Amino acid sequence: MSEKILLITNTPEFANDLADEIRLFLPDCDIVTEGDASADLTIQLHCDNSLWTAKAAAQGGICGEYTFCYPAVSGDDLTIKRHKKRCVKTAVFRLLKEIYPGCFVPWGSLTGIRPTKLLRDLETEMGEEKAEKTMSELFSVDEKKIELTKEILSVQGPFINSAKDNDVDIYIGIPYCKTRCLYCSFPSDVRTNKTDMRPYIDALKDDIRRGSDLLKRYGYNVRATYMGGGTPTVLTEDELTEVLEYAHECYGTWGDEFTVEAGRPDTITLKKLEILKSCGANRISVNPQTMNDETLKLIGRSHTSEELKETFYAAREMGFCINTDIITCLPGEGMRELMHTMECIEDMRPDNLTVHTLALKNSSKLREVYGDEGIRAMMPKAQTANDMVEYCTKAAHDMGMKAYYMYRQKYMRGNLENVGYTFPGNVCIYNIDMMEETVSIMAHGAGSMSKRIYNGQSLRVERIPNPKDIATYIGKMDRVYELKENLFKRF
Repeated sequence: MSEKILLITNTPEFANDLADEIRLFLPDCDIVTEGDASADLTIQLHCDNSLWTAKAAAQGGICGEYTFCYPAVSGDDLTIKRHKKRCVKTAVFRLLKEIYPGCFVPWGSLTGIRPTKLLRDLETEMGEEKAEKTMSELFSVDEKKIELTKEILSVQGPFINSAKDNDVDIYIGIPYCKTRCLYCSFPSDVRTNKTDMRPYIDALKDDIRRGSDLLKRYGYNVRATYMGGGTPTVLTEDELTEVLEYAHECYGTWGDEFTVEAGRPDTITLKKLEILKSCGANRISVNPQTMNDETLKLIGRSHTSEELKETFYAAREMGFCINTDIITCLPGEGMRELMHTMECIEDMRPDNLTVHTLALKNSSKLREVYGDEGIRAMMPKAQTANDMVEYCTKAAHDMGMKAYYMYRQKYMRGNLENVGYTFPGNVCIYNIDMMEETVSIMAHGAGSMSKRIYNGQSLRVERIPNPKDIATYIGKMDRVYELKENLFKRF
């Protein structure tokens, strides 16, 4: 196939999903759905009352055909749509797997961000044995990935089962960082000495006040709170105190836990740790991403590995439950560099460890600076990436940790995943709730996402995004609040 692929389908509503399947095998191709030339790939779905048939055909540089038959499904519109999408995606995946047999696709045809949610739904529908068989045979998921997913479900079970219909999590977003990392694609601003934070803090406090009033009026119960970013500790000590004290005054509680994604050690002071502790935070993140100083410089982190350790141990002395993030497949890093990072992690023994696989997002500086060719030269191959992730999995298990949440992103190296590990008793409830869409989320701050989970209504999740641009967020506060009012209204 060419670098530019013309996709023609009689299911245009699934065009983006089919494009995701194609990128599992051809990550750098440009996929279009309109053109004058003959199609490089066609996918047609034909349905009758007993059988759905999806036929995928490729032509051009490499030719092939695959026909996939799927028993017809009845039910509501959402259920039928979900199964039709599954049908056409499977046909495209199996065709491309035949054309590119050496391509490494450990998650098979799955392109969604929540494999755990899929397996849980399948177990509810057909039982554990058939669910695992479906993951393996229908979705072509590797056995090790199925075992990882099962491990996560076993840890999550008590927390998901304890969620109540009126539970809600609170998110408070600080979309600013000290510098912008090379790989970052988040809509965060860089805070400089000239940044005027007052308009944003005032808008955030107004957002918090309105949201807390709304949840109290409709009888919601706060289950957990998370302050993320960006980097929340980019706030000054006075600003941090102001926001936290105001939020607690409005809500009156943080729920069962309060996590602050402190993140970068170059923004954390002893005084800020004391403020977090006195304001009720019991969990924080202190994230190196790597413990190799050369890589830290390359990716734009303005701290050293030793500074990370100093901050980590200071937080430990204060009694915080600490999460530490690392990223595999960073530019210029291979197994040797990863092993050094993990040796440091083993010595530090954080309560939680999150192992990310680098996602090559188009909006990151990494693509801008190095381009596709440069990135390919710097990044490990897909199989090496998987070896690195498996090394981290083994190291976490050897420390006595278990995987407890997972999510996937587009453009991840090796089509892999991000996994959070924990020692017993240190699970972050918010991470489970957010990743598994267990309870609703009231989100405050630019770029954050509020969610309403309609328990008892199959797969119904509704979302209200806050504008990413800070000026737009401030200007549209009234309109967003109207949407939130309708979203969280309880009848």
